[in-house]
Amino acid sequence: MQIRKTSIADLVEILPRVFGDDRGMFFESYNEEIFSKLGLPVNFVQDNQSFSKKGVVRGLHFQNAPFAQGKLVRVISGRVLDVAVDIRPDSPTFGKHEVFELSGEQNNIAYIPEGFAHGFVALEDSIFSYKCTNLYNKASESGILWNDPDLNIDWGITDPIVSEKDLILPTFRALFGELTK
Repeated sequence: MQIRKTSIADLVEILPRVFGDDRGMFFESYNEEIFSKLGLPVNFVQDNQSFSKKGVVRGLHFQNAPFAQGKLVRVISGRVLDVAVDIRPDSPTFGKHEVFELSGEQNNIAYIPEGFAHGFVALEDSIFSYKCTNLYNKASESGILWNDPDLNIDWGITDPIVSEKDLILPTFRALFGELTK
């Protein structure tokens, strides 16, 4: 596996070694020994999978401490634009975001640490899978409005399909105050 660091500390893209031939392909999406050597979390306690039709936006979601979750995210089939927003108040990149294009064809993976809001838009019908470092806790769930103008995220779509729940999420400023530039 190769790690591609991003402009935000602790947020990385993982490029697994894919073995392919005329029968198909194989790759490891998680290996405790390799993750440990790379300094990535190895204690995942919950796996989730979703299907989203093309144009569906999910997020930006997070859980508050002590139930914050790190997420190891990948696309099994399809293609998504995956977004992580740094919501760690003491971070020099507080309020900044990173965008990954994840696909079942590339087999790339993103690790999103605790202290990030996370969301994605399905660029094609997509099956999305993620491992979490903490169990889901409804009472601690929160989120940020997906199209918050202060975050200025380019989602790459014009007619998104967004749940009513996600349409009424607060802005970054309402939750955290001013963005640091």
